[in-house]
Amino acid sequence: MSTITTRLTDAQKFAMSIRPKVGGFPVLAEVLRNAGVVTNRWSLPSCQAIYYLKEGSVVQQGTPLVTGVHEIANFDRAALITALRTDQEGRSTFPEFLKSAWEAGVIGYDVDFASRKVVYYGVNGESYLEEYPAVTIGK
Repeated sequence: MSTITTRLTDAQKFAMSIRPKVGGFPVLAEVLRNAGVVTNRWSLPSCQAIYYLKEGSVVQQGTPLVTGVHEIANFDRAALITALRTDQEGRSTFPEFLKSAWEAGVIGYDVDFASRKVVYYGVNGESYLEEYPAVTIGK
């Protein structure tokens, strides 16, 4: 692996080792920010994540949510917010969150680690912005 891919995977492993069950995303986000990740783009349903670092970019391919041909659901802001709150309260796994977001009509989302914002997108240009709190990571 290259230096940036190793730094990314090491940061992800560290974040998962300290991530609390409730409210864990801000911890993961801060660890990634500290590792030099500037933004992150997720594409659903492929579960492809692209991480943009100052030195270059890394793609990480997850297990797709669906295969074959599927109709895309209409963007459902309320269902997305329910999926977010369920995840934030520790009542879903990350794969379950991704599936719920997809079922709410989300085709992707972008995380901006500097501004602590996530924008979720629907296929027809709809979007929903969510901010997350700053956290301090102990060394």
